[in-house]
Amino acid sequence: MHEKDIVNAIMKYLKTVPNCFAWKEHGGMYGTAGIPDIIACVDGRFYAFEVKTETGKTTALQEATLRKIRVCGGKAFVVRSLHDVKTILNDDAH
Repeated sequence: MHEKDIVNAIMKYLKTVPNCFAWKEHGGMYGTAGIPDIIACVDGRFYAFEVKTETGKTTALQEATLRKIRVCGGKAFVVRSLHDVKTILNDDAH
């Protein structure tokens, strides 16, 4: 499965989650380097999901950004499937 397919599946799912506002961060020359692929606010909690395939690796800049989000009280994860996101949100809700 390609990263794009995982992102699309996660975004489709997040649209069904109550009290969720989420968007896909688009890279490129006008974006901020290192920002995670998906940003979401669920029930007032900030989430950042860096999406990778099973063999994908994060860059040093991506890791640094995830750490900064965590230091500020946000929740930041590297996810490799829709199941990962569902597990994170389910565990956090309980």
